[in-house]
Amino acid sequence: MFDHDVIIAGGGPVGTVAGYALARAGLKVLVVEADSHCAEDLRASTFHPSSLEMLAALGVLDEMLPMGLKAPVYQYRIRQTGEILAFDLGELADRTPYPFRLQCEQWQLARLLAGRIDAMPGSEMAFSRRIVHFTQDEDGVTVDLETPTAIESRRCRYLVAADGANSIVRKWLGVGFTGFTYPEKFLCLSTNEPLETHFDRLAYVNYVADPADWHVLLRVPRLWRVLVSADEATPDAELKSDANAAAVFNRLLGPEARVETVHRTIYRVHQRVAERYDHGRVMLIGDAAHLNNPLGGLGMNSGIHDAINLAEKLPQIILDGAEAAPLLARFDRQRRTVMHNFIQAQTIANKKLIEINDPVARAETFASMRAVNNDPDRRREYLYTQAMFKSLDDAAAIQ
Repeated sequence: MFDHDVIIAGGGPVGTVAGYALARAGLKVLVVEADSHCAEDLRASTFHPSSLEMLAALGVLDEMLPMGLKAPVYQYRIRQTGEILAFDLGELADRTPYPFRLQCEQWQLARLLAGRIDAMPGSEMAFSRRIVHFTQDEDGVTVDLETPTAIESRRCRYLVAADGANSIVRKWLGVGFTGFTYPEKFLCLSTNEPLETHFDRLAYVNYVADPADWHVLLRVPRLWRVLVSADEATPDAELKSDANAAAVFNRLLGPEARVETVHRTIYRVHQRVAERYDHGRVMLIGDAAHLNNPLGGLGMNSGIHDAINLAEKLPQIILDGAEAAPLLARFDRQRRTVMHNFIQAQTIANKKLIEINDPVARAETFASMRAVNNDPDRRREYLYTQAMFKSLDDAAAIQ
């Protein structure tokens, strides 16, 4: 006897996309979230055109669009020369109805979908519930949930881990999580300061290359976010201090700048991929399966792509009686191959691009970027790749 067809660990954007997609397909889904609500996580905020198409197919994009900012143009700015290389997703208008990035905080999507899941017959969101253990057998998975007052056991056919970088499900599986951690910390400062008044032609998304002081300027509906690297040996309290925040904006805007911040966040950044995503009746998606640096906004989007890919396969198994092992192995091959070949490679390259120090290598790299930017055909294919359409094409070709 099963309480649910699928239990999903994690009520963030990836877990709720998976939950809602599966519920729409007719499965009984339980999404469990350790927090008491969908937390206002300030990290991911960029939705690429390929992900927008998926959200449109789920019937939620029309409600999301007013929550965000459409950002068709993103820029690479070479600080030493003042050069701006702009890329306009509007060139893909003949390939997608959504030729722009949507700048919208990830929690907006999670909250929207949480409400939709609760409204689906037989499915529910369960907050203040944390998976502490599970066991699987030939028929299903028994999941132990910690609540504020007790331990509950639930039975499901499949368990999906979307419980983030510190996934307890991945740890219980004992799966390898290979890769590396960057030596520096990342510091994100959010401000109401109108940064667009300080720069010429500033876009909503800007990657500023500087070997001594690279940074990212990113606009979300209510704030500007400034992302910089920070010495790992410096205590977090010092990095988040008023003095250091002032120093960052003085370097960015000039010595007379007086900028107030709304949020100051520090985090470590990793490039890691689980050795396998499918483990019998337990699947890994999103940050539970892979981690990468935020340059390019590919992490959350790849997690959404994981969720949709898996949500196409589980209903075939549960409702249509398709053989599970081949479909789930294909899910693993498709998503893990894309992660290694594109997401990991591209995000590593993005970081090298904006921090490259060697003068010869820097000159060669920016010459290559200019060549792409100046060639209409190469530029369009670059935009298509960065919008993550090519990775979906590549995944679909994997049998």
